[in-house]
Amino acid sequence: MPWLFALAIPVALLLDRCFGEPPARVHPVVWMGRFLALFGERLCALSARAALLGGAIAWTLGAAIAAVIAWAVESAVIRGVEPWLGAWPLAAAALLLGLALKPMLAWRMLRDEVGAVETALARSLDEGRAQLSRLVSRDTRPLSPAQVRETAIETLAENLNDSVIAPLFWFMVAGLPGAAVYRFANTADAMWGYRGRWEWAGKWAARADDVLSWIPARLTGLALVAARPALIAPLQREAARTPSPNGGWPMGAMALRLGRSLSKPGVYRLNPSGSEVVRDDLHRAQRLASSAMRTLALLMVLGTAALRGGFASALAGGLSFGGAR
Repeated sequence: MPWLFALAIPVALLLDRCFGEPPARVHPVVWMGRFLALFGERLCALSARAALLGGAIAWTLGAAIAAVIAWAVESAVIRGVEPWLGAWPLAAAALLLGLALKPMLAWRMLRDEVGAVETALARSLDEGRAQLSRLVSRDTRPLSPAQVRETAIETLAENLNDSVIAPLFWFMVAGLPGAAVYRFANTADAMWGYRGRWEWAGKWAARADDVLSWIPARLTGLALVAARPALIAPLQREAARTPSPNGGWPMGAMALRLGRSLSKPGVYRLNPSGSEVVRDDLHRAQRLASSAMRTLALLMVLGTAALRGGFASALAGGLSFGGAR
C-alpha cells in the first residue's frame, strides 16, 4: 500500500489550494494550541528547574496524544471505517488520508497572508505594518516599507519549511503521526519557545522543534537555490548568521536567490552585499517558494512510495522467512 501514503501528499496540497484552512472549531492545530494554553502560564510561575521539567512533561504528553489520535485516524483509513465496506479503494483512501493530512500544513494561508502585506502597503505604510503584525511577533510599528517587505519575505521563507515542507517530510518518514507530532512541536515552539519569562518553560519545546526541523530546513534551503548550484556554498555561510540553527537556511537561500539583503535589526543581516528589497520582491519570493515547494513535494511523493514499499517488502520477507522455518 505504498502509493496510498504517497498520493495523500498531492491530495492534501490540492485540498489546501482549493479550500484553505478548516474552521477553527475542528482544526487540530487550534486544539493543540488550546492544550498548550492549559499549561503555559502555570509553568512560567514555577522555578527554573520545575518549569523545565513541567514543560518537558506537558510537551511529551501533548505529542503523545497527537500521535495516538493521528495513528487512530490513519489506521481507520487503512482498514476501512465501516466493516461492511471492506478495504477502501485506493483513490477513496488517499482522499481521506489527504484530508487528515491537510490541517498539518498551511501553504495557501501563508502565501495569501504574505501577499496581503504588499497589497496593504500599496494603501499605506500603517496598513502594511498592521498586516505584517498578523505574521510576526516583533513590533512592526517602527519598520520602513523596505523593512516590512524584508520581514514578510523572511516569514515566507522560514514558514515554507515550518508550515509545509517539515510536516510533509515527517509524514514521509512516519505517516500521519509523524506530521501531527511535528505540527504539535512547531505550535509549542511558537507559543512557548521565547526567551524572557518563557526561558525555562519553553526550553524543551524550542529544542524539540530545532531537532525536528533540522533536516527539513536544510532541504528547503537547498531546494530554493537548486536552480543555481553556485549558491550552495554561500548558503552555508548565510545560514550561520542567524541565532536559529534552522531558520537561516530557508531565509539565507531566499536572500541569495533574490539578490537582496534581509535582516532583523540588531540580530542578523543575511546577504549583506545584496541590495535593498523593492516592491516586486514579495511576488518574486512567492514564485520561488512555490517552485521549491512543488519540487520537494514531488520528491517526497516518490520518497514516501519508496519508503513504504521498502517497509512492505521487508515485512513480507520477514513473514516468508518465518513461515519457511
